Amino acid sequence: MKKTFLILAAAVLASCSSTKETSKPMAQNPDMPNYWQQEVDYKMDVDMNVDNYQYDGKQTLVYTNNSPETLDKVYYHLFFNAFQPGSEMDVRSRSIQDPDGRVGSRIVALKPNEIGYLHVSNMTQDGMTLNPKEEETILVVPLAKPLKPGQSTMFKLDFNGQVPVQIRRSGRNNAEGVALSMTQWYPKIAEFDIDGWNASPYIGREFHGVWGDFDVKLTMDKSYTVGGTGYLQNPKEIGHGYDKPNSGPAKGENGKLTWHFKAPKVHDFAWAADPNYVHDIYKGANGVDLHFFYLNKDNLKENWKRLQPDTNKMLQFFNENIGQYPYKQYSVLQGGDGGMEYAMCTLITGERSYDGLAGVTAHEFAHSWFNHILATNEAKHEWMDEGFTTYISNLAMDEIKNEGQENPNEGSYAGYIRLANSGVEQPQTTHADRYERNFAYGVSAYSKGATYLAQLGYVVGDEVRDEIIKEYYDTWKFKHPTPNDFKRVAERVSGMELDWYHTDWTQTTNTIDYSVDAVVNDSGNAVVTLSRKGLMPMPLDIKVTTKSGDEYMYYLPLRMMRGEKEVPSDWKVEADWPWAFPTYNLTLPGIDAADVSSITIDPKQMMADVNRENNTLEN
Repeated sequence: MKKTFLILAAAVLASCSSTKETSKPMAQNPDMPNYWQQEVDYKMDVDMNVDNYQYDGKQTLVYTNNSPETLDKVYYHLFFNAFQPGSEMDVRSRSIQDPDGRVGSRIVALKPNEIGYLHVSNMTQDGMTLNPKEEETILVVPLAKPLKPGQSTMFKLDFNGQVPVQIRRSGRNNAEGVALSMTQWYPKIAEFDIDGWNASPYIGREFHGVWGDFDVKLTMDKSYTVGGTGYLQNPKEIGHGYDKPNSGPAKGENGKLTWHFKAPKVHDFAWAADPNYVHDIYKGANGVDLHFFYLNKDNLKENWKRLQPDTNKMLQFFNENIGQYPYKQYSVLQGGDGGMEYAMCTLITGERSYDGLAGVTAHEFAHSWFNHILATNEAKHEWMDEGFTTYISNLAMDEIKNEGQENPNEGSYAGYIRLANSGVEQPQTTHADRYERNFAYGVSAYSKGATYLAQLGYVVGDEVRDEIIKEYYDTWKFKHPTPNDFKRVAERVSGMELDWYHTDWTQTTNTIDYSVDAVVNDSGNAVVTLSRKGLMPMPLDIKVTTKSGDEYMYYLPLRMMRGEKEVPSDWKVEADWPWAFPTYNLTLPGIDAADVSSITIDPKQMMADVNRENNTLEN
């Protein structure tokens, strides 16, 4: 009743408002009858001094409140303020048990001309002066007038920043010599959604943002080549390979050029720049231009040229197995400190073996679908982005390299099982910043997240799982889905109840552990005793091999699934196993116990059983 009242109230307020209103209809989908999201439109003019790595900018932001609530304040992220001695990122990096080697104690050693900072001044709301309060990486902005449902308002501000020495993702002069890796560099308004404001301080983990259109002008030394988010609006004026292959810089005023980019419907804007970039354009599938920016070094060219057709294969694979990439451009830029995805681009370190270069590109490119188009809140549900991305990029690399692995995500299973048996696992509901160890975060987000999808194929069938992924993307693109949203799509597509799977895997540290205990004769037939030793339930695939070499497959459905996956016609489907029963007796008609050679649970090892030593009984 309360929710209905709020929605009606929002409609009344919107109809009475004299400011800009939105006319977007509620999404007609059973998973999201009352869905809404905020909207932003950025305009920024930035002047970068490449000598002292300081920059000044002006930002105009039109913010539309599509929520049913009246807002009396907003929040901005000021990420570069994390790169200062004594910041939360600095302290956390030095106090965690297993610090990230890329950070460690590097921030505390930064000198004043090496730190990062980002400050806001002269901020107004529809022309009225605001008095924001800077709290390290968060800017708290009390509004001059409340923003009602359906209304829009215009924020204007000036900002000035200093690019830190490259330590984590962002910065200047990275280890490979790239001058500028400009990520999370501007005042970025925080997301407000059904959970309220998402204004966590930046401690080094994940991001969340509001979709909108970006119009950005970057003015800097004309010798620098710039690549990143958005479509360049003035290629003939710029040169640098945008107007024709390998063209040099155009003539700029006062030794500078202004690069004008527009990016539609993105939730971030990143760029990188260097005077020694090579810029290649590869014509990709479905009219997508693939841009590559890498340093002009002899030891890089061969791999970066080879990467270009393989990146197109990645695009084709992800289009086919997730859904269509909605933009007409994607850029791979050498920069950063490893690999990190951004809107319409990625920054990666480039001095790698070819397999390493292609692998990191596949992973970061796949993030375009799961992070920048689906865009689950990474801070709260990091496993959905990192894990799903790991899963699909492993499949892509297996196909591109023609490896033909039965389980391309085998490494993810191994990583998860190691974590589950380590004693330091935390539930996947843990906020990304609140893991006690980096090891636990990394494995939970990447390996356990990937195993969730791979193992879902074991539960519902691979073809059904593949259809779930496509339906999930088609239903929830550009809508910030939650874990429950994925589960509901999976249930609708499969026709099965999957709350048990989703709850135990993502909200607890319950483990899967089934064992084969014994095989004996009863009334002339072999009877196999199986045990559930872990708390997490699963359906079981059982393989029985006789001493004469015959093989038989049995499928034991899980009662609480209220359904069964499709199995080959020569499999024998047995009675359901109710979870509360710790044991199950499987009768093998016409087979004598003495004739049984072995009995194996999950012979393909697609179930993440944490103790596989008891999965097989040799008789």
